[in-house]
Amino acid sequence: MVKNKLIAFFYFSIFFSFSLSFSQELPPIVKYTTDTYGAGNQNWMISQDQNQFIFFANNEGLLEYNGSNWQLYPSPNETIIRSVKVIGDKIYTGSYMEFGFWNRNSNGLLSYTSLSKPIENRILKEEQFWNILNYDQWVIFQSLNRIYIYDTKIGSFKILAPSNEIIKSFRTPHSIYFQISNQGLFEIDSGKSKLVSNEPILKRNRIVNLFAQGDDLLVLTQNQGFYKLLGGNLVKFNTEADSKIMQSSVYSCELLSEGNIAIGTVSNGIIILNEEGKIKHQISQANGLSNNTVLSLFEDKESNLWVGLDNGINCINLKSPIQSYIDDSGVLGTVYCSELYKGKLYIGTNQGLFYKNYQSNESFHFINGTKGQVWSLYLYDDTLFCGHDKGTFIINNDKALNIFSSTGTWNFRAVPNHKDLILQGNYYGISVLEKKNNQWQFRNKIKGFDYSSKYFEINANDAIYVSHEYKGVFRLLFDKDLFAINAFTTYKYPGKGKNSCLIKFNNAIYYSYKEGVFKLNNKTKQFNKDKLLSSVFENDLFTSGKMIVDNSNKLWLFSKNHINYYAANKLNNKLSKSSIPIPVSLTNSMLGYENITQLSNSIYFFGTTDGYYLLNINNLYNDDYQVSISKIVTNVLDETVHIDDVLKLGVFKHDENNITISYTVPEYNKYINTEYQYILEGFQDKWTDWHTESSANFKNLSPGDYVFKLRAKYANSDIKNTEIYSFTILRPWYKTNLAIAFYILLFFILNHFVIKKYNTYHKRQKEKLIEENNLLLEFKELENEKQMMYIKNEQLSQDVNVINRELAASTMSLNSKNELLAFIKEDLKKTSESESRSIKSVISTINKNISKDDSWNVFQEAFDHTDKDFLKKLKEAHPSLTPNDLRLCAYLRLNLSSKEIAPLLNISVRSVEIKRYRLRKKIDLSHQQGLVEYILAV
Repeated sequence: MVKNKLIAFFYFSIFFSFSLSFSQELPPIVKYTTDTYGAGNQNWMISQDQNQFIFFANNEGLLEYNGSNWQLYPSPNETIIRSVKVIGDKIYTGSYMEFGFWNRNSNGLLSYTSLSKPIENRILKEEQFWNILNYDQWVIFQSLNRIYIYDTKIGSFKILAPSNEIIKSFRTPHSIYFQISNQGLFEIDSGKSKLVSNEPILKRNRIVNLFAQGDDLLVLTQNQGFYKLLGGNLVKFNTEADSKIMQSSVYSCELLSEGNIAIGTVSNGIIILNEEGKIKHQISQANGLSNNTVLSLFEDKESNLWVGLDNGINCINLKSPIQSYIDDSGVLGTVYCSELYKGKLYIGTNQGLFYKNYQSNESFHFINGTKGQVWSLYLYDDTLFCGHDKGTFIINNDKALNIFSSTGTWNFRAVPNHKDLILQGNYYGISVLEKKNNQWQFRNKIKGFDYSSKYFEINANDAIYVSHEYKGVFRLLFDKDLFAINAFTTYKYPGKGKNSCLIKFNNAIYYSYKEGVFKLNNKTKQFNKDKLLSSVFENDLFTSGKMIVDNSNKLWLFSKNHINYYAANKLNNKLSKSSIPIPVSLTNSMLGYENITQLSNSIYFFGTTDGYYLLNINNLYNDDYQVSISKIVTNVLDETVHIDDVLKLGVFKHDENNITISYTVPEYNKYINTEYQYILEGFQDKWTDWHTESSANFKNLSPGDYVFKLRAKYANSDIKNTEIYSFTILRPWYKTNLAIAFYILLFFILNHFVIKKYNTYHKRQKEKLIEENNLLLEFKELENEKQMMYIKNEQLSQDVNVINRELAASTMSLNSKNELLAFIKEDLKKTSESESRSIKSVISTINKNISKDDSWNVFQEAFDHTDKDFLKKLKEAHPSLTPNDLRLCAYLRLNLSSKEIAPLLNISVRSVEIKRYRLRKKIDLSHQQGLVEYILAV
């Protein structure tokens, strides 16, 4: 069993040693994949223009990067671009049987001009141009067969055509060199080739690059390393990289601004040597490079080393204020804490405790017995304490002594006025460490509080404040000997929260969580929100409440896009804020477990999930950057875009009111982002918040004049220039001044016609109204006349009725008289014969007066007078009617009843009814129609 443990430990130690043997702190590496830049995988040559934009000779064309956006320009003949060189304001490129230059148009895009087309008959078949150099007024295009020397002043070419293959061409400050296969090194002198050296080494070995050192040359070969050409003699220059060069095969090389040399290999990445030939950095795929095959190297004006790889592009920030250690193997793990102690850098991770000599390139060493989670390192009384998942350790060089193992230990705090006591926060409460006989040892657990105490502080009033993510903040009152908690209270305000933290800063206790930072009021014992510190988390920027106080009494806090620190102002002692624009997405920190250690006055250690990085806050400088507008794009809604002039006043149609303005600061630092702020005058009233987006999009802008103002800041320093772009969105034709003038004229004309029309209408309406009133009056008169007629007719009708009644009465009276005379006549007939002569005379007189015909004639004449033509109409309508029938009809017309008619006809009532029935038959009346109604209607 013991043997197995020893074997396991042996292999474990070998694994750690092997995995960490190549540990070194490297400059940050920015990786750009083919998906990122949208072009081919291979990049053969790199250059930079005066705007600090970077250009790449890519498999698919000329690739441009301005720090914010990538732009690919396909080669003119759709072949691989092998070479690129910025000379003045032109970008020269060479490809398959083609070379020329690109100019930037006013819209910010590049356009190509061919130089080879006029001399295409002089270009060899299958000729490719692998290098471009410049010297004074000449531009040199080098293929594997010939050198084309272009005079930019007169536009003429001179061609050098050696007998053998040209390996490569080079430039020093005063000469142009080239190597010919199996012939040696040559120089261009007065437009002709001149042999410099035909040393066998230079004839048999490919020269990758050469550099002038005074009157001498330093030559790098592909496999044999460096040589110095002193006069005519070739002398070997030994370096630490010779063996690696022989094994790896060198493909590219660049002399850096500080005198260092960057060497790009085919299979082992990049080796950077100092002037003495010592290895300063070795960067390969194992420690951060995207690919081990380095096709091209270029140092830009900010001393960034651009690396054109066989698959992708990398940018190494050689002068970055940040140096990073990336643990791609996962052996080191996530770093939770660090401490510089007795010249050694200790780092605690989830794998255990490691150390190495500070500022050395040696590997990290694992400290035996510390395997597992390390939470904290605490330096006190010249003793290094380690808070571990297994308890508490005291660290001495490479040894770890466990002094407490009951439970895990989070953190430590010294007890005020008790130099020989330390409190430690444990998984289950707080315990006391005591120094006895010059040895630290566990004394006791403080009874009465068993919650996890990850963050705790002691104030001057002998109270302990503890922060718990799921319980909130506690205030503990303990006895004077630190054996028990007498009482504790839980704060309702502020609340609990994930990634919360509690710390002491400037003798005050602060608590932070997602709602802000709160300061303890020692008098009221309540927490009050600190507006200055809480501003860090405004605009939904909270990621972690972790707070750290460094050795210089700076308070560090973390937000989504910044690392912030507060320090007392030397003049008024008020806190002033500094922000480093390093976002959480780049730092790879464990949220809630961010850790910072001050290693020197300006250098800080930041632990991450895959290693750590060192930050020199004094080197957060603004390298005279300029913010510029790179592209203006407009479009009609849902139509193709149009790229506009960035140098002139923009004038756009009314429907081209969707505008995207792209801008950039050409900086290429991995960790520090440029921040932008803009205002569009005429649309916005105030500047936007600081942000990292490199474009602004405005939709459906109204016609009018606009001024776009842009400013930026880098590494917490404002960039001096403010970029301004003015543009106008024209009104539609129907809203132009001419159209408005036309509308006004049209308004007056229409107004004139409307008024005229209204007056005419009003006049007509008035006349119509008068006419209607006149008609109304006429209608009234007619109505009155009609009423009068009606009244007269009614009167006449009444008169007729009266006359008819009188006629009927008269007829009845006459009938009565006849009846009386007839009665007298009958009585006289009954007298004696003696009196008969005289009685006959009387009877004769009576007969004369009761003539029926005479009475009817009188009645008929009177009836016709009152009811004209009734009998005539009735006789015409019914010819079959007899005089008696007509007489009956006349009586019925007078509306007499049968009873009243009977004596007039000298018949019985029954006989009248019979006559009426017979009359109905003659007239042919229906059963439903009344006889009287019919006669009255005639």
